[in-house]
Amino acid sequence: MKRKKKDLSPSPERLEILERIRRLEAEGGESFYVDVEPDPSGHQLRPDEVDYLQKKVSSKFKAFWARRVAAAAQPKLRRHFQMKILGEENLAGIRGGAILTSNHFGMFENMAVKEVADRVPGKHKFWRVIKGLNYFQTGWVGFLMKNCDTLPLSENLKTSRLLHEAMGKILADDGLVLVYPEQAMWWNYRKPRPFKPGAFFFAAKFNVPIIPIFVTMSEIEGLDMYHFPRQAYTVHIMPPIYPNPEKTLRENEREMLARNQQLCNDKYREVYGKDPNQSSGVWEPFKTSD
Repeated sequence: MKRKKKDLSPSPERLEILERIRRLEAEGGESFYVDVEPDPSGHQLRPDEVDYLQKKVSSKFKAFWARRVAAAAQPKLRRHFQMKILGEENLAGIRGGAILTSNHFGMFENMAVKEVADRVPGKHKFWRVIKGLNYFQTGWVGFLMKNCDTLPLSENLKTSRLLHEAMGKILADDGLVLVYPEQAMWWNYRKPRPFKPGAFFFAAKFNVPIIPIFVTMSEIEGLDMYHFPRQAYTVHIMPPIYPNPEKTLRENEREMLARNQQLCNDKYREVYGKDPNQSSGVWEPFKTSD
């Protein structure tokens, strides 16, 4: 009896997502911030549903085990994505807390940012700002989303106020916080997208630097879980951006955002050899990598 050949055709669901990204990119404007994958069911987080600073004993216990799970996965992900870190010298002058920004294109690329955080001199705790509905995911991913030092967003005003207070305390305690200025996750999208101001507002308000990161991809041998070519990650750490004490919060917010955007555009141009203002960032699977 012949063994049935395993189906290695690309995931139709991923093909639909790539086409959705292509359409949203063509629309431009606010379409850049639209999510291309379905959200978990849930609601806007209420103040009593989240313990941002892990003050409860149960929160501390769960966070301890979540960190252990993430720490065990990190070297495996490092090997799987063949991560390279470039520009580590730009971290030498970082003292105290900081906001890390990065392009957002995959479920695991936050672990590439964690690789950067681990290289910042001194003792720091690493936190991630996440979309509020991700707090309601189930399974082991949901466990990590709830407990692995995450800061979920919420449109509930009281919850949002608690997040802002927690952010100030974390940064004052030398914490490192990952904030995605692109907001939505676009799977394997390569070009930098327009930024939202949140990360730069926090940096200006709490007088901490931005550590700008841009992760580039290249195809490597083998297929991923969706039967698309595997991607290797190169993590580019660029020079930190500091708020200017002589400027207002809004001036700093705008200027830091513009500088971060320019650094990412320049890195895209350098690595992929394309003009980010003219090229598409939609990944073309099964073609020679850029």
